[in-house]
Amino acid sequence: MAAPVETGRKKVGRTWVHIALEVKSRFALEMRVGPRTLGMATALVVAVAMVCPGGPPLFLIDDHRPYPAALLQVFGEIKHRRRGHGRGRKCKPALKPPPKLLVGVVQKVRDAKGHLQKVKRKGLFGTAREIEARIRKLGIGHLINTSHLERLNGTVRSRQSRLARRTQQISRRGDLLQAGLWIFRDIYNWIKVHGSLRGGTPAMALGLTDHLWSLWEYVCYPVHVSD
Repeated sequence: MAAPVETGRKKVGRTWVHIALEVKSRFALEMRVGPRTLGMATALVVAVAMVCPGGPPLFLIDDHRPYPAALLQVFGEIKHRRRGHGRGRKCKPALKPPPKLLVGVVQKVRDAKGHLQKVKRKGLFGTAREIEARIRKLGIGHLINTSHLERLNGTVRSRQSRLARRTQQISRRGDLLQAGLWIFRDIYNWIKVHGSLRGGTPAMALGLTDHLWSLWEYVCYPVHVSD
């Protein structure tokens, strides 16, 4: 699967919402509620890897610190390093990125009050030139960016009252917030018409269905079973 994937986070009170988006089809791959930890970042990358059997896609991420280690845990290859001299202990094997793994990072620099000062772009795995060439080839822009994911964040915030900046409808239980996000993800992917997809849904753009699903069809789909 050569399509690009954007990942990022959105703060909700004391927790965060971690999102992975397939950019060309606008298909929301995963939405997970949890802390800013390596385990959560790894779970998000694993969710992406499970739908990319052909190899790692192009990743466009923010500067969340656990992401490099999470990407190496999922896609990394074990390399046995050579000793610089003939004597001494053998070097421990290390995880190294495979040649096909391209990861671009967007870093937003803010001042003490949180105002945006500038945006830095760099290649985490692979050069920035290689990543931007792939971005132009896929037709999703010219520079390393996470604009499509930020647009989805705005959509989620407007559709989920729990995620509004100032609201009285807060979630006191993380499991209920997670369930609500999963329902929203499915409706967004299969039922909601996307303006940039010419009247289609992300699932139609990805080739998972040939028609616009109704809410009744989604509810009656056999995958929804009780405990």
